[in-house]
Amino acid sequence: MLASTVFTLIASASFSSCTAIARRANNTTSSSIDSCPGYTASNVVQSGSSFTADLNLAGPACNTYGTDVQNLTLSVDYQTAQRLHVQIYDQAEQVYQVPDSVLPRPNSSNVDANSSELSFTYTTNPFSFAVTRKSSGDVLFNTSGAALVFESQYLRLRTQLPDSPHLYGLGEHTDPFQLNATNYTRTLWSRDAYTIPSGTNLYGNHPVYFDHRGGSGTHGVFLLNSNGMDIKINNTAETGQYLEYNILGGIVDLYFLAGPSPTQVSQQYAQVVGLPVMMPYWGFGFHQCRYGMQDVWEVSEVVANYSQANIPLETMWTDIDYMDYRKVFTLDPDRFPLNLMQELVSTIHSRQQHYIVMVDPAVAYYNYTAFNNGASANAFLKFSNGSIYEGVVWPGPTAFPDWFAPGTQDYWNGEFASFFDATNGVDIDALWIDMNEASNFCHYPCSDPQGYANSNGDPPQPPPVRPSPPYPAPGFPANFQPNGTISKRQAGGDMLGLPGRDFINPPYQIGDAAGSISNLTLNTDLIHANGLAEYDTHNLYGTMMSVVSRNAMLNRRPADRPLVITRSTFAGAGAHVGHWLGDNPATWDGYRISIAEQLEFAALFQVPMVGSDVCGYTAYDTSDQLCARWSMLGAFSPFYRDHQDNEHLAHEFYRSYLPMTNNASRIAINTRYLLLDYIYTALYQQTQDGTPLLNPMFFIYPNDTNTFPLQLQFFFGNALLIAPVTDDNSTSVTYYLPDDIYYDWWTREPVRGNGSYVTEGYVGFDGIPIFYRGGTIIPQRINSANTTAELRKQDFEIVVAPGLDDSASGTLYLDEGNAIDQPQTSNIDFSYEGGVFKMTGSFGYDPGVSIAKITLLGSGGGNSTSTNTSLTVQNKEESKGISLTAEYTTTLA
Repeated sequence: MLASTVFTLIASASFSSCTAIARRANNTTSSSIDSCPGYTASNVVQSGSSFTADLNLAGPACNTYGTDVQNLTLSVDYQTAQRLHVQIYDQAEQVYQVPDSVLPRPNSSNVDANSSELSFTYTTNPFSFAVTRKSSGDVLFNTSGAALVFESQYLRLRTQLPDSPHLYGLGEHTDPFQLNATNYTRTLWSRDAYTIPSGTNLYGNHPVYFDHRGGSGTHGVFLLNSNGMDIKINNTAETGQYLEYNILGGIVDLYFLAGPSPTQVSQQYAQVVGLPVMMPYWGFGFHQCRYGMQDVWEVSEVVANYSQANIPLETMWTDIDYMDYRKVFTLDPDRFPLNLMQELVSTIHSRQQHYIVMVDPAVAYYNYTAFNNGASANAFLKFSNGSIYEGVVWPGPTAFPDWFAPGTQDYWNGEFASFFDATNGVDIDALWIDMNEASNFCHYPCSDPQGYANSNGDPPQPPPVRPSPPYPAPGFPANFQPNGTISKRQAGGDMLGLPGRDFINPPYQIGDAAGSISNLTLNTDLIHANGLAEYDTHNLYGTMMSVVSRNAMLNRRPADRPLVITRSTFAGAGAHVGHWLGDNPATWDGYRISIAEQLEFAALFQVPMVGSDVCGYTAYDTSDQLCARWSMLGAFSPFYRDHQDNEHLAHEFYRSYLPMTNNASRIAINTRYLLLDYIYTALYQQTQDGTPLLNPMFFIYPNDTNTFPLQLQFFFGNALLIAPVTDDNSTSVTYYLPDDIYYDWWTREPVRGNGSYVTEGYVGFDGIPIFYRGGTIIPQRINSANTTAELRKQDFEIVVAPGLDDSASGTLYLDEGNAIDQPQTSNIDFSYEGGVFKMTGSFGYDPGVSIAKITLLGSGGGNSTSTNTSLTVQNKEESKGISLTAEYTTTLA
């Protein structure tokens, strides 16, 4: 029966009635965390799909890092056949919980417990619980190794693990992709993390991990909690292998995802935190930025120089240089005057290119429109006395938007609508968000923001004003050429958090690399307009800014997909925005770790539009060798941008002192553009069901133990294996080929993998090993182009890469590329079996181009092209081609 097979009652205990909170008496001293008594379960109420129980403190309170919460509620919900939701929260529901408005909860199908792949069992006294995979009997989560601790400012929950587990996730970090399992701590607390050092907390927070157990399956565990935390993974003789959450507050709110494949876990996680948002087609083009642009003329020079060098550039970006003394929603009137900015943008648009600028959250505490409007709207964070909170960022003393305040969205909409007005402002195409952890230059307690700003040179002095452009900018108007002319409260209840907490110096100190949790960020004792404390919501700040900013972009262009790239993220951010990996160093280590980082975000965290600053942002002048390699690798990031700081040698791809990069980048971008529809299709699929557009090796080969730790090679989509050269200044690479058939991208010759490592003795700096995986069909453009608008005019080649069983399949998604609501789309399926190629599916969108060629790889040891005469013509203008608006079948021999 249900009660005995699913909800296992192992022991029982009697209870005495208690108050909701066991408050610490003046004569009570705190005890060691190991002396905490845990809880006893009673009053179990069961149904077919869920049950609840009371959890009461099982002995004297230990009050180690706060006040023990006496009475808790356990809630278990079998939401789907593969998803189990477990919550432990205070019975009074005063303890803070992540608001639904920030992360909407998934719908529950309320499946019967007997129909679930997961089984929840528990022990009554002391209370512990376990989650088991029914099909195999594997215990996935087991808390019996240490008592549950639930205090006003501290939670501890520990699970036992198998020895030497294969764990992934718990980001954002630059540690190994497969997490260390001994003496390892991951701290989650958003931080402005210059040079993204390993072993520290970085910009974002994604408290989800994948536990991959090979043939036994993969499962995921997501802790929905935005408080600061240390997650410890260790193995000792006394404890065995374990993972332990040490959290500054909130509740236990766990989602268990059954998989059993890694891809299925990723899909199931997307159902919890939200499917990723679709991006515009042009967003997959190549992007260029550099901090430290002297003026609008230098921006135009960069755009023109890319054209002169015959290196495709889709989008030009401008950092905070454009602002008047770094104040958001302003233009420097001498270096970036409005009339020239409008002329710059209109020229870029006329060239079928795009333009993006940065917006920071901090608003200068200064008598100007953006600040005054925010103050009038009560949109800024305030001290308890009602005065506006001040920090210090680039413009000097600053105010910070309170994203919970009811007037903030309208305020932000208004600033965007005015400053980025298509007629009277700067008509940007997308948005870049920085500093939204939130970053604050002033060390806590920052009692004199103005004094700190003055002594530290914020805002910095702008560069000298140039009277006219010093260099020609071919393709730009006269004003961009030499000798041109210029014209000029907190309440009780409602899950707002327990009263009486120390928001500045909590008893338990997490491993924040900045020191105090209020240091170099917002004061954690600030109370938002809705009564929530910054202490609880700090890790949400960046994602909340992202959502409000995306809404502001939609307000000005309601029909268009907003491309918004942010630095700080929380679970679910991918449903709104993309992410760049921050201020990375221009080093080979920075190059290598970028692979693992983008795999984390795209495959694990469901933030697929991700990429690093190609060639490195800071720390050193990049080398030609490093930049050439990175330009090749970056072409296989979903988000592909060259960006750097203002203190090192400029590394735009066309620079004369980067000759290897010049050539490598042309090849890289051309290759990327041939595959742009393939990866666009992969993104579309991820927005529909969570299937990752980037895949770690073990996602594709989950039973091959050699793939489990691999982090320097990966799959672009599910069909293309990318194996970049990663050793410093090397021209050789060793990579792993599982037992399968592959085809070299460059030569199209078959390569038989046999589950061993392969060494390529020479890979030039303009090369990167790429392989078609057998069993796949890849749609490619037959020619590249200088812009994505021109790329969409190119015909297709369909490449069939048969598997070991001589079959293959693939897909192609087509739409007009920019609209949120697509009037017509095509979802085309390709198959190859028994020598027959078929194209089926839906054909609502006419791309205005055709299939010029179908290529079958590996036929008789070589390649063959369809015998249909319309396919053998290489000149696309002479080819009749195959229509992409109807089904098609042919025999390939």
